[in-house]
Amino acid sequence: MTLFGTTLDGPQIAALVGLLATLALWLIVLGRERGYARWFRQWEADRKSQRLAEQGKSEPVDPKGPPRGPWG
Repeated sequence: MTLFGTTLDGPQIAALVGLLATLALWLIVLGRERGYARWFRQWEADRKSQRLAEQGKSEPVDPKGPPRGPWG
């Protein structure tokens, strides 16, 4: 197999496949982690709004929460 003018042998192809598989696995884990963080923030907002409703207070709750990071 030739890639960018360089002939690759078996171990190099296996290493490339391993690196691509590792990248795919990392992207899947990253997506699940972001989904969990999004779910947890929504769960906290729901819990806070329910607690405020039980106490009889009426305070609007932003489901995104307070601004985070340098861009808000």
